[in-house]
Amino acid sequence: MNDLDNLESLGLVLPSPAYIFGAILFGIIGYFAFRRGRKTSHATLTWGGVVLMLYPYAVSTTWLLWVVGIALCTWIYTQWN
Repeated sequence: MNDLDNLESLGLVLPSPAYIFGAILFGIIGYFAFRRGRKTSHATLTWGGVVLMLYPYAVSTTWLLWVVGIALCTWIYTQWN
C-alpha cells in the first residue's frame, strides 16, 4: 500500500472500473466501425472508428468518457449505412 500512496502523492490515480469498462467497450465498437469503414471505403466511418478507439487516452474523467463515447457511437450509428 505504501507504493500506491507514493504514486497518489505524485498525482497518479488508478482509473475506476467504470472508466476501464467504458474504454474497452468504446474501443471494441470503434474497431468494428473502423473495419466496416475500411471494407466499404467509407472514410467518415473509418475515421470515426479511429477516434472512438483513441479518445479514451485524452479523456481522464469517467463521466466525460461516457458522454463523448455515447455521442460518438450515435454519430457512427447514423453513418453506418
